[in-house]
Amino acid sequence: MIGIVVHLEIQDGKQADFEAVAKDLVAKVKANEPGTLMYDLFKKQGSETDYYFLEKYADADALAAHGQTDYFKAAQPGLGACLAGRPTLTRMDGVE
Repeated sequence: MIGIVVHLEIQDGKQADFEAVAKDLVAKVKANEPGTLMYDLFKKQGSETDYYFLEKYADADALAAHGQTDYFKAAQPGLGACLAGRPTLTRMDGVE
């Protein structure tokens, strides 16, 4: 099992644009990726610009497949246009 936490800082005023693209991506991932066990978007309490994707994949193949989907690739320009800086990604191995 692989866990990923992605932190994204969004430009102030771009939150609605970001959320629209991100919510659409979350819905498509949940509908089409059985190997993606969790894919959810959160906003940090007390912040208007700090967002996190919490992701959990069954294995490396599921993670690789996620990154190759047409809808993931299509969402990148819309998400990127809202960023205030580079995302940070933390990749973790599940402890079973």
